[in-house]
Amino acid sequence: MAVLTPRIVIVRRETDLDRVRATHASMATARFVLERRGLSLEAVEAEHAAFTEVLRRVRAAIPADWRQAMLMRAEVERFVFGPEDVVVAVGQDGLVANVAKYLTGQTVVGIDPRPGRNAGVLVRFRVEAAKEAIAAAAAGRLTLEARTMAEVRLESGERLTALNEIYLGHRTHQSARYRIAFEGASERQSSSGLIVATGTGATGWASSIARATGRRLDLAPTDAKLQFLVREAWASPSTGADLVAGTVTRAPVTITSEMDEEGTIFADGIESDRLAFPWGRIATVAVAEQRLMLGVG
Repeated sequence: MAVLTPRIVIVRRETDLDRVRATHASMATARFVLERRGLSLEAVEAEHAAFTEVLRRVRAAIPADWRQAMLMRAEVERFVFGPEDVVVAVGQDGLVANVAKYLTGQTVVGIDPRPGRNAGVLVRFRVEAAKEAIAAAAAGRLTLEARTMAEVRLESGERLTALNEIYLGHRTHQSARYRIAFEGASERQSSSGLIVATGTGATGWASSIARATGRRLDLAPTDAKLQFLVREAWASPSTGADLVAGTVTRAPVTITSEMDEEGTIFADGIESDRLAFPWGRIATVAVAEQRLMLGVG
């Protein structure tokens, strides 16, 4: 029986030039619109050329007899990943978070195309190290970090996973109304919604909420725990503002919606991939069995 060669799945996002081409009928129109905004078409083209060169070098780092696939971010949710695939994410940290929810233990190698301009928390490798990192990942020799993920489930069985955080609330600026239950305590609330964050997400949105509320985040990326934070809970005769933060370990946090059809749940800031959360629906958020297997060198 023939042994299949490794498959490397490269994932990228569109560049500003890709978006310009998709939006405008001609480059002359694009130039006019960009200049009205104080931007230069030449600068956008230069950024695209630099990114394209990084992609070329990543592909050149893959042995010629290995299998390759190239995906845009929007195509990931329709792609069937194999259990032995090595996923190479070329872009910012957010791209890794966007891909993580669709994986089931595959190794992820993050390539930073703009060192010094990205945070580089999840994209740990420069393009110069791509060949060595990809070869080590395919051989099972790459050092990995198993990052905790969060999972939300509805009583219907629908689910979402997140590497950074899960948001539950209203799609508009209206107050989110719901009942929250955690470790034997329960409270009806009216707020700006709540998030449940992982250690990876503790440096992002959760950090902003924690600063605004005077809370302390005690989460590391590999800790098997989450933290929920309620945004701007409003105390009234019918709603409370006491159960506004907690650490989720074994017991989940449960949210019962009291919102209209605009109640929503989404993960990692991707509002297009959401769960409807209208009145009466019950969501439980817990530590996911799934982990992001991130290559760290």
